Amino acid sequence: MSPPATPKTRLAYIDWMRGLACVLMFQTHCYDSWLGGDARQSRFFMYSQLAGTFPAPLFLFLAGISFALVTEKLCQKNEPPGRVLRSTLRRGAEILGYGLLFRLQEYVIAWGWAPKSDLLRVDILNTIGAAMMLMAILCAIVLVACKSPRFIWGQPPKPALSEAEGAVPGAERPPVADAWPTRGLLISASTLTALAISFLTPLLWTTWRPDFLPWPLESYINGVHNLGTPQFHLFPIFPWTAFAFAGLAVGFLLQSPWTRVREAKAFVGLAVGGAVLIELSRWLDAQPRQLYPIYDYWHTSPEFFLVRLGTLMVILSAGYAWCRWGLAPRGFSPLIQLGQASLLVYWLHIEFVYGRVSLLAKHAQGIAGASLGLLAITLAMTALAYMRTHAKGGIRSRRPAPQLRPS
Repeated sequence: MSPPATPKTRLAYIDWMRGLACVLMFQTHCYDSWLGGDARQSRFFMYSQLAGTFPAPLFLFLAGISFALVTEKLCQKNEPPGRVLRSTLRRGAEILGYGLLFRLQEYVIAWGWAPKSDLLRVDILNTIGAAMMLMAILCAIVLVACKSPRFIWGQPPKPALSEAEGAVPGAERPPVADAWPTRGLLISASTLTALAISFLTPLLWTTWRPDFLPWPLESYINGVHNLGTPQFHLFPIFPWTAFAFAGLAVGFLLQSPWTRVREAKAFVGLAVGGAVLIELSRWLDAQPRQLYPIYDYWHTSPEFFLVRLGTLMVILSAGYAWCRWGLAPRGFSPLIQLGQASLLVYWLHIEFVYGRVSLLAKHAQGIAGASLGLLAITLAMTALAYMRTHAKGGIRSRRPAPQLRPS
């Protein structure tokens, strides 16, 4: 008996988590742009910026989960690996294009004082697009290695049974029951890729820097930009795409028949696994000897990747519980609403926080004033997201997609 489908719950917790990323992003940007004076030296500001380390991993992690959903759907339609690759690669290139267009918009708006190098700055949209293209290649390699996805996901007609087998001429063999062999390889390949990216990051930022490359290319590897050293505020492939590949592994795991039947138990397992990763990270960091000649826990270390990944897994499980048993599905949910139009609110809020049309004077507000501005931004973006998703045809934007949702 096939497991009952729960599309609304599954979509809700993904959108809820994406909306949470939006709110964390709003507070980080608002306080960074508007707080001034002693407020910028306060513990409040420190914790605000610490919370700001989670929106990018959240968006990338969810991009990986959504990418797995899309790939799964294509494979269920018996699409050949080449077509799966073209479809997903094209979508990644589209998001990368959005990132380049966003940088162009920012440059035009800041005409006169923004350096031309900002056009090639590696921002979060660029990284999501690059991550999707890399995930498309990885999935295609695994599908080709498995000969064809139809051995796994599809239920194509099989050769007719012979009359000696007691079949009526033209009868079809029973459909394939499960997808575990190829799905298991996809999960393993995604996990190993995430770990490889995490382990290579400290070296590619220090002793193995590919400084022989032009800076626009090297910046996609380690965020060097044109400043000579890697910049912590940028989002290069190393280490950020590791979160997308981790999400890809989780996404394929969540699509397995075992998980569909035991969904609640699976999410409890994810939460426990996340807690284990957090403790493992703390234990590794406490060791007297480190693997790398230059060790930076807060920016490049595998230990910090593990603690953030563990936290993401716990948040994912909490979001699932809230959207299944909590108040989220019982009325209007601002987080779900924001999550359904996250690219639009990301794109626009930047101008009202950092741009020339900033709601408040920059670096001149106290905590109370900046908090009121944050409330205004959050309410405005929620209203905008509501109008976007409830406009004519807007309901179609509610399906899961492997990126920040396009406007």
